[in-house]
Amino acid sequence: MEDIWLITIALVIFLLINLLSYRILKGYVREAYGKKWLNIWGNKVYFWQSLIFLSTAGTFLIMYILKWSNILTF
Repeated sequence: MEDIWLITIALVIFLLINLLSYRILKGYVREAYGKKWLNIWGNKVYFWQSLIFLSTAGTFLIMYILKWSNILTF
């Protein structure tokens, strides 16, 4: 049962980081590169690949900090 809660917490953290970074970076990309930049398939894939990498790294960092501070035990 503990494993389900850990996976759920990790997924929630991942989705929150992904949502926040998407909202912040989408506006920045539109302003810096123009509105048409995200309509090209290759650029869109690169954008989402970067967001997934950022969210994964952030999730690992937050989970490590929660384990180090003994809030989560696994």
